[in-house]
Amino acid sequence: MVSINLSREVHTCLDRVWDIISDIDKEPYFWPCIKMINNISRNGNVVDREVITVFRNSKSCQTVVIYPRTSIEVSMSKGPMRGNRNILLNMFPMENNKTRINILWDIDLFNIPVSNRAIISKNLRKETIEALNRIAQVA
Repeated sequence: MVSINLSREVHTCLDRVWDIISDIDKEPYFWPCIKMINNISRNGNVVDREVITVFRNSKSCQTVVIYPRTSIEVSMSKGPMRGNRNILLNMFPMENNKTRINILWDIDLFNIPVSNRAIISKNLRKETIEALNRIAQVA
């Protein structure tokens, strides 16, 4: 099991950051490991989709749950990784123009050869830092 917990403060209001992260079809810009997204269905705040990653063009089945102005939860049920990636937003109580973005991974790499798991874990950490930086840059 791999757990990653990274965060970043951005000097932008929560609503602006929410507008960026809640557009889940634009995730490939923020997450370079995502090559393509194919939405299968949408029911309210729940989206089922297939995602093609750059890692051997692997296909992942995901369910995305959007909690307005709070979080985006991605559950990966099929593919090389299984588990969750959550993006959580917190506004600073006394500063309307400052938001903390937390990204939490809790995944199992059971479908990835043991010899590659450390590399994949390191790359996920790097990708997460890049995603935080790209979100901050756009915000």
